[in-house]
This record gives sequence, C-alpha cells and structure tokens, in this order.
Amino acid sequence: MSQMQPPPPPLSARLAAFAQRLGLGKAPRRIFERASQLRLPFQQLPKTEASIWWQAGPPLQRLVELPRGALSGPVQEDKAEAHAVLIGVVKRSEQRLSSFDLRQVDGLCGNDHEPPPSPSFEDYLAGLHSRKVRIISYKDFIKAISLPLPRFLAGAPISLYRADWHGKRVFWSGDQHVEAFAASIAYARLRELEATLPAEVTDYRLDVAGLERLDDRYHMLAMPVQAWSDPAFMGLLLDGGIPYSRLTFLRNSGAPEFILLPKKHADATALGEGLRLAGAADVVTYLQTLA
Repeated sequence: MSQMQPPPPPLSARLAAFAQRLGLGKAPRRIFERASQLRLPFQQLPKTEASIWWQAGPPLQRLVELPRGALSGPVQEDKAEAHAVLIGVVKRSEQRLSSFDLRQVDGLCGNDHEPPPSPSFEDYLAGLHSRKVRIISYKDFIKAISLPLPRFLAGAPISLYRADWHGKRVFWSGDQHVEAFAASIAYARLRELEATLPAEVTDYRLDVAGLERLDDRYHMLAMPVQAWSDPAFMGLLLDGGIPYSRLTFLRNSGAPEFILLPKKHADATALGEGLRLAGAADVVTYLQTLA
C-alpha cells in the first residue's frame, strides 16, 4: 500500500522559504509576502502580430527621445536615474540608399487611429468596404503612386522605417493616401514591375547592453491602472517610502502602466519580487523576446 503524500506546506511557509532564497531581510520579507498576495487584475503584455501597421506594435521608438517628464514619482533623483537607463534601451540609426526596390515595402505608418489588423497590403485592400483606387494599367499605376509620392517620377527619396519588434518589415513613413500607396505596391508586385527610388531608412533596434543594464538595475513590471487606487498596493509603496518611477507608455485605453523599482534598494527589490509572484508581467523579459 503506497504511503500518503504529506500535505503541501501552507502558503506563508512557502513564501518565507522563497524570501529566504532571495536573501531578503526581515522587513523586506514582510513587503515581499504582502506584495505576493495582492489581488490585482494583472495583464500579460500583448503579443506582437504580423501587421502592416506601424502603430500595431509597441511604441518602443519613443524610448530614444523619452521626455524627462514622462516618468512620474515622488523623488526627482529616482526618476532621473530611471530615465537615464530607459533611453539606452533602444538605439536609432539612419542610412541613405541610392536605390531601393519599393516592392519590398510592406508596412504603413498611417495615422493614430486604430486600423483593422492586416498582415499584407493585399489583405488590407481586400478588406476595404469601398475602393477609391483601382489600377489596371501602367498609366493608372503612375497616377496612383504619384498621390502618396508626388515626386515619384522625379526620383525624390522615400522615407522608410524598420524596427526589431516588427521583424524584417519595412514601413513607409507617410500618412496620406495610404490606400493609393498600398495599391501601387501590390500592383507592382503582381506585375513584377520594377519601381525603385533613393531611400532614407531609419532603423530602431533593441540594444542588448541597454537591456542588460535595465535588468541589472530595475524590476520593470506591468501594473494595471487599478493598482494606483488600490489601498493595499499604495500602502506598500508609500508607507515604507519605497523608491519607484512610474511610466505611462502604451497607447490603448486600459493598458497597463510600468513601474520601475531599483534593485539596489532592498525594499524595492522585495516589492518587485512580490509583484512578479502575484502576477505582474516582467517588462524586461518581454523586451528581450522582441530583440
């Protein structure tokens, strides 16, 4: 007859053991245990999906020139230190190409409204309720592409974007006559029509060293907006004077905000570890998957 398995130790004992493994002292251990038992509507960060729209991905390019005022928090020095680390996470570079095949462009910057998801220009065009642009001849092609690119025949350079978090997709930077642009590129592909222009390409990449620096110095976690009015969370954060910086970054309403807790501070480390255990998404890990 098999022996009965002993019941698992109570939650408090498991949390204490975990805190001990983290090397937390008595006061930080209490913070860790209280944080790990918070019940907040934590959200996972959105997965990136194949889309022709630049704004469908996380707006990480904003980190390059992140305003100092983007961070909130009680202590100026804490915000300044967090800001200095954040602006090193994404690097921007620019290059000029003498000739670029426009058939390689497969993304649109569009504008700030939320367009329907589309994995390709062809899907986008097929999904339009009514078409304003139809191309059946080379003359139609020239007429259509000259709407978004008025100096196409003169060979004026085109402005393009690329970013790590969008894979190898290349985006046209314009936001006017996007249907005409997509239709022109789709037609050129279909007819194997060569269409080249000089190009000014802006590349954004997640910097490995910058991500490591962020991971070394901070817990960066995604917090639901409800957290900032939750008495249990705010009590933990403010009653103990824990240093933190807060960043509102994602555009969509109801999206989580980010909290940065410096790992050099024992109480902040305890809070960060506890929040992770409670369900807060680790932003650094998320960024590393996009790099």
